[in-house]
Amino acid sequence: MNELPSKKHQSGHDWWRNQTALTVATFIGSAGFTLVMPFLPLYFRVLGVTDVGAIAVWTGVSVGITPAVAAIMTPLWGKLGDRVGRKPMVARALMSFIVVMTALAFVTAPWQVFVLRFLHGVFAGYGALTLAMAAESAPADRMARAIGLVQMARRLGPAIGPVIGGLVAALFGLRQAFLVAAFLYVVAMVVMLSLYREPPRIFPRPSDDVEPKTVRQVIRYKGLALMMGVIFTMQYVERSLGPVLPLFVASLGVSMGQVPLWSGILFSLIAGTGAVGNHLCSRLLERYSPGTVILASIFVATGVAVSVSGATQVLLLVAVLPLFGLAIGTGSTAAYTIAGQMIPSDAQGVGFGVLSSASMVGLALSPVLSGLLGSVSLRSVFLVDALLLVALGVIGSSSFRRIVAMRDLKPAKV
Repeated sequence: MNELPSKKHQSGHDWWRNQTALTVATFIGSAGFTLVMPFLPLYFRVLGVTDVGAIAVWTGVSVGITPAVAAIMTPLWGKLGDRVGRKPMVARALMSFIVVMTALAFVTAPWQVFVLRFLHGVFAGYGALTLAMAAESAPADRMARAIGLVQMARRLGPAIGPVIGGLVAALFGLRQAFLVAAFLYVVAMVVMLSLYREPPRIFPRPSDDVEPKTVRQVIRYKGLALMMGVIFTMQYVERSLGPVLPLFVASLGVSMGQVPLWSGILFSLIAGTGAVGNHLCSRLLERYSPGTVILASIFVATGVAVSVSGATQVLLLVAVLPLFGLAIGTGSTAAYTIAGQMIPSDAQGVGFGVLSSASMVGLALSPVLSGLLGSVSLRSVFLVDALLLVALGVIGSSSFRRIVAMRDLKPAKV
């Protein structure tokens, strides 16, 4: 049987050029997305919704519909990217985001926001495609670094997006904030189209006995389902903090006037150390086996979740939650990197699409389930997170230990 398709690695200059384009465009794009999303409840008030409960419902369904739809569509766009090239697919996704954000500035009714957010999910796939492009462009020994930089940019964008959005909304109005977000997507698209050079790929002849690039068969690649589990769990436990952390801070005796400040500090610490973990992962993979890195990340995150569940002072949260972000950032990047080595070059679009779908399912489910748990007991949210992490460690421990070194990973065969 012929070898699975491989990629021709680019020169060091071309690889770094592509990596710069992907990192910068991802940073700008994530900043554009988060520039307006935190203010969506206020936008529904502008659209005439006055009841607090109704605002919460419209916000919940409008925020949740995008990752829910994207979880279905992303692997399909990835598969098309494997066939026609990933750069055109990224341009398609960014163009759709530009149209959606521009249209959101001119809506007149809440249902129009929901429809546009639905379309946002239909034409998504940008994140998965950039990860596939980073994996494809980078030499094998730099794949962890390439994926880590893109993941880091994705985390750092939200650090400035809401600040810009808040300033624009305060000075010019919420509608103008959507136009600024659309402009940032234009900048991201210009960066990608002008800087990124799609590397040449070697495709098999139609008659070759090569693994078909379908979603079902990619999921069957040995070890990929486990990496999907890691990515889902890491996303779930990280996002579970969103609905309950401010309430938990208040329950520790912090005055209501200080709750936003302390909550903002904690969320920033998690995001910042998560970005550090994304970047640190490549260094750790040079010294330790990938399985060891993931197990260590699970162990640290579990310890933090248990510690937080028993916290009585907000300063304990300040001390331990940065370790939580570091563990999540490191573990998720390691999982993406391992998967990138397992997936053949001509299936990385659909492969990373499937991985991103696992992440989006966690993103969609976590706020809902943690909100329901939090309504019963805020501390139970952190204990459930710990149980999920322990279950992941137990289920995957033997498989993690078999992943001895990055150089031993080969493209999977079914």
